[in-house]
Amino acid sequence: MTVEPGRDDHATHRTRQDATSQVVRLDLAGRTALVTGGGSGIGRACAVRLAAAGAKVTVVDRNTDRAEEVAAEIGGQAVGLDLAVPEAAERIDPALDIVVNNAGLQHVAPLDEFPPERFDYLHRVMVTAPFLIVRRALPHMYARGWGRIVNISSVHGLRASPFKAAYVSAKHALEGLSKVVALEGAAHGVTANCVNPAYVRTRLVEDQVSAQAAAHGIAESEVIERIMLARAAIKRLIEPEEVAELLAYLCSPAADFITGAAIPIDGGWTAN
Repeated sequence: MTVEPGRDDHATHRTRQDATSQVVRLDLAGRTALVTGGGSGIGRACAVRLAAAGAKVTVVDRNTDRAEEVAAEIGGQAVGLDLAVPEAAERIDPALDIVVNNAGLQHVAPLDEFPPERFDYLHRVMVTAPFLIVRRALPHMYARGWGRIVNISSVHGLRASPFKAAYVSAKHALEGLSKVVALEGAAHGVTANCVNPAYVRTRLVEDQVSAQAAAHGIAESEVIERIMLARAAIKRLIEPEEVAELLAYLCSPAADFITGAAIPIDGGWTAN
């Protein structure tokens, strides 16, 4: 991570420390939650946060070991699934009050070289799987008169970048799906929103560095500053816990009237 000129390490540490503290007052005792891609990164932070509020959390991840590790930490349960397989959603218990569609992956390549099978795979994980999971969970939410769908989208659900045809188009599709769920669920006490982070300090971002360097023809050491943080006003990566805290707010009574929204947590990227 690069430190913004004029800011010392103490200030950066203080920002990180403040970002990871839980500030939203939230009681989810008796609620059930599902977090996809919950074995690491944003998903793990969301699972930890929901469990801290009292929810019983199911952690879904393609990496079963990671899912089990997080589930053991928070007293939840783990399900190892590859969400690219359409039948995977059928293994998920539909008795859910909160669904966090977080699972995602990236592939960086010029459009004329982008592998069609990879394009399809990303869409199955980030569009088809959320649709199938939400479709399965809505009857339970409708019956209870309460539900929260939080889709971890991206700044790339609102803006485009080159070399990310599958990711950008999938996140834009997720935005549309979320709005439809919001309109249909409103009469049943169900809200649906997208959270739109810029670059978060996760393995997904770390794994992009070499690919971005190759695509843009620059050194790996330049990628974070010149590519990832170029449009942001706040020159640092986002902490996963910051995203999880916004998720917590969307599950709180104060957010009952927020639905169909795309909420940037992007350090000013979309203002630029």
